[in-house]
Amino acid sequence: MSAPKTPNPAMPNPAMMAPIERLARFMAGAADDPGALFVDGPVTILDNHAPFLFAGTGAGRRWAASFASSHPDYEDLRHEFGPAQDFTALGDTVFLSLPTTWTWRRGGQAFHETGGWAFVLRRQAGAWRIACGGWAVTSFTPPG
Repeated sequence: MSAPKTPNPAMPNPAMMAPIERLARFMAGAADDPGALFVDGPVTILDNHAPFLFAGTGAGRRWAASFASSHPDYEDLRHEFGPAQDFTALGDTVFLSLPTTWTWRRGGQAFHETGGWAFVLRRQAGAWRIACGGWAVTSFTPPG
């Protein structure tokens, strides 16, 4: 039997949010290779771009390459996180879900997407790293 979950409304703290913020900056083209943001070992990422499921050792780098190749013409990609809606800490592992809004331009047209981004983070080598991440769109507003 596993240990009970320990909710803590004061979390996630800035150190836990750091890899998520850096991942979002990578997506916007403002940060370099996000490989160090992921745990050493197997990673699982579910996203809305092919091949949709990235799993195993090196999955973070495969996801980053897929994202970069499938979104080459995004301009001014910006994110905004709402407060964590679900947060549970269990030792050196945490789960959190974040309401997230993305806005960007493509070909001069504005796009708006909202959804939920869920993560499992693990503390490795003194830092929080992403072990699992998943994105679910809840609303998409194309131009027009």
